[in-house]
Amino acid sequence: MRVGIVGCGNISKVYAERLGAFECLKLVACADLDLARAEELVRQTGAGEVRSVEDLLGSKDIDVVVNLTIPGAHAAVARAAIAGGKSVYNEKPLALSLAESRELLEAASRASVRIGAAPDTFLGAGLQTCRKLIDDGAIGVPVAANGFMLGAGPERWHPRPHSFYQHGAGPMFDMGPYYITALVALLGPARAVTSVARITHPERPIGSEPLKGQMIKVEVPTHVATLIELETGAIATLVTSFDVQATNYRAIEVYGTEGTLAVPDPNSFGGPIRIRRAGESDWREVETTHGYAEQSRGIGVADMVCAMRDDRAHRASGELAMHVVDIMESSIEASKLARRLELSTAGVKPAALRSGIAGEAVFSA
Repeated sequence: MRVGIVGCGNISKVYAERLGAFECLKLVACADLDLARAEELVRQTGAGEVRSVEDLLGSKDIDVVVNLTIPGAHAAVARAAIAGGKSVYNEKPLALSLAESRELLEAASRASVRIGAAPDTFLGAGLQTCRKLIDDGAIGVPVAANGFMLGAGPERWHPRPHSFYQHGAGPMFDMGPYYITALVALLGPARAVTSVARITHPERPIGSEPLKGQMIKVEVPTHVATLIELETGAIATLVTSFDVQATNYRAIEVYGTEGTLAVPDPNSFGGPIRIRRAGESDWREVETTHGYAEQSRGIGVADMVCAMRDDRAHRASGELAMHVVDIMESSIEASKLARRLELSTAGVKPAALRSGIAGEAVFSA
């Protein structure tokens, strides 16, 4: 199928390079409101031809739009793509609210097109190996999990960090999709959340050039502690923060009745993976059993395209992404209301990939 990229910012280069590795799709065009960005992406990667955003969304020779715009534009661009009869794959998050997410899924259903969304890191070798270990009973029955995304904030290094502290961002909406998607892919969907959150500094100074010294007005919580009740009965704790100066916590640990699994960074595709079973005196590292250990952004797009061909559900789906938005939005709302909130989406646990060498065969249902 023929793919077009809308939004040629920093992440677009790795998408353009990786999408070309899949036989089931062909990248034919790139578009951006700043045409110079699209021209540079095409020059660097050979990713088809440059078009305006309007032209690409209206082009009859595009089957799938990969929407890499800023989060605030995800819903609008996706709606336009769907209205043009195209399937669409959004960068994370699917949209900035559950209401917008529902709108997109309903529009895609009416138009008989597919919708998917990042992150697709859960399809990488690291998390798929962890999924297999859990499914095979390596740690017994999962009881609980902890996830930690702890940092001091992007204003120390990002050239234009204002958007990270505006509505639809913060540590939960910016990085939470990686952790929540991984938890759902490993352990299944959630049914309720409780949460406590705070804004530690109402204003934050930029430490990076070219805006060093300017102040950022903070609109969203910068430290969010969430308790997620999973449908299985397992309990996950997730802390996302831009207020932590240093930490020794691992990204994710899953605790089972027979052992503990240390899961790799969900913003990566490979390992390391470690396990320690009951009675063992130390941790041991586990080799990955699946493909896509290297940078593989775009694997979710390829799986969606192959799923369209094979008439099956795709894994980085709109349903999964909407459930993640529901968890994030409910977490922030629960902190405001100081009470437990039941989720309104059922969620879906995506099918596991087959083990073995990276390739389109592993996408098979």
